Amino acid sequence: MNVFHDILKKKITDYVLSGYIISRKFPSDERYALTSQCRRAMVSVLLNYVEGFARKKRKVMVSFYEISYGSLQESITTFYLACNLGYISTKEYISMFYRKEELAKMLWSTISNLEK
Repeated sequence: MNVFHDILKKKITDYVLSGYIISRKFPSDERYALTSQCRRAMVSVLLNYVEGFARKKRKVMVSFYEISYGSLQESITTFYLACNLGYISTKEYISMFYRKEELAKMLWSTISNLEK
């Protein structure tokens, strides 16, 4: 098994789990709006990464990894909005932001290496 893949998958999973815990603080009237969108985007990061890893064709892998990367950016934007709306603390947002940055670098390096 690929050690880098295992580490990245674990870090993405941790990001999703942390995000679920933090998003519990969103108000109940956001259940079908920001909460749902936030969680959908986070799960999309993990599912598209795993699906991309399972593919054999490089172009297809890259496509799934790019979707994962885009969903990662989408998810952090939901936390940015939640922070600005006062649903979560700045500290919680920054914690998620730094996790996102680490994942983004790992995903982008994976994409770049496949495109070479």
